[in-house]
Amino acid sequence: MAVQEARQGADGGEPYGAHEGGCTCGDCPHGARAGHRRAVAEFLLMRDGFAAGQGLPAAVAHSASASRQWVSEELTQSAEAVAGRGRAEGAAWLARLWRRTAYAVWAAVVVLLLVQALTAIGAGWTAARTAGLVAALVVAGSLTAASWFHRARGGVLAPVIGEDNRLSTSRAVAVAWMLFVAYAVLVLVGRLAAASDGRERDALLSGLELARGAGVVTVLAVVCGIAVLVRRVVGLRVLGQRLQKVRADRPRAADLLTDDSGRGTFADIQYVVIGTVALLFAGVRLARRPDQLPDLPWGLAVVVLVSAATYVAGKYAEGGRPVILSVVRSREAGDLDGPIRTGDDIEIRGAGFVPPGAQRADRLSRMVVRIGPVNVHVPLVPVAGGFRNPTDEVLTVPVPADVEPGRVEVQVVTAAGAETNRYAIDVTD
Repeated sequence: MAVQEARQGADGGEPYGAHEGGCTCGDCPHGARAGHRRAVAEFLLMRDGFAAGQGLPAAVAHSASASRQWVSEELTQSAEAVAGRGRAEGAAWLARLWRRTAYAVWAAVVVLLLVQALTAIGAGWTAARTAGLVAALVVAGSLTAASWFHRARGGVLAPVIGEDNRLSTSRAVAVAWMLFVAYAVLVLVGRLAAASDGRERDALLSGLELARGAGVVTVLAVVCGIAVLVRRVVGLRVLGQRLQKVRADRPRAADLLTDDSGRGTFADIQYVVIGTVALLFAGVRLARRPDQLPDLPWGLAVVVLVSAATYVAGKYAEGGRPVILSVVRSREAGDLDGPIRTGDDIEIRGAGFVPPGAQRADRLSRMVVRIGPVNVHVPLVPVAGGFRNPTDEVLTVPVPADVEPGRVEVQVVTAAGAETNRYAIDVTD
């Protein structure tokens, strides 16, 4: 689709209407979105054209190394334009998200009202239903106010957006349990305020005792503690270069179930699924017995705790430092075997060169290989639909003429800033 739109634009069509990348309509999202789509389309056309051998100027077409360097520079500049457009679109999307979150909160209140009205048919309207509705209004009003104050950061979702601009699974689960417990307490507060009989007030106060809601309180304490612990663990692992993190353009709902590269992860999925099931059970218990904190059975509470422990273990196990396993001279078909000389291409084999979420061209172009004292930017080598170089296991770079013959060390610096081990090679004249 993006390629077709770029071709329409090149033919003089009007694929975007009046809103383009330089739109200045206040917080209008159309300019940022159209600019990003156009930049992506142009980049895809350029990449696929270079992969097919088209568009090379005659001055560099005679030299394989010169043409590769020229293509890499052109793709890097285009990728940086795409990344800039993507950041602008992400900021515009995030700024208007607060209204959607506010609408979703009040839609939940309307759904609650409809459910209460339907279930009241025949049974009649009770004080517990009034207390539940008032508690929902209080929570919705508080969330709407918080959404407005954090409207530049996604509204209600601001507390669950991590430092990498992705939705945090641990924070989302903790916030869900916190809001549920707050709602349950507000229901009891509303019933206590409306109670006129002393025995009813005593029964409501006894419903707040720890013995009644020990399971819910335990789960709330654990999930909140895990949210803090995971943030600390991830931060320390990033600083220790044992985990690579790159920033996303904007948060997505899929972040709750996937890793940074968009692949589903067992630890996150099971944590969200089990937490959701336990919340639904606690909600039904609150609806059945609105005179006390939800009595979460210890069996179900232990299941949630096991799920939380699995999630934390998964956070400790993910990632790893990039590593160089070997460096060899890159040999084209027909070349003679020989030692590594200046001007030759070397093939660096290892693992973890491309961090999760860094598969885009602007991220790949930030990779650097240190050969002795010289920093060599890894060239982008396009193929149809992607790039042949760099990859997560293999990098190919030329040995520049500035490298002195002798024994030198090779080290890779990834797009996330992590450094590999040093690998010594011999460079001859």
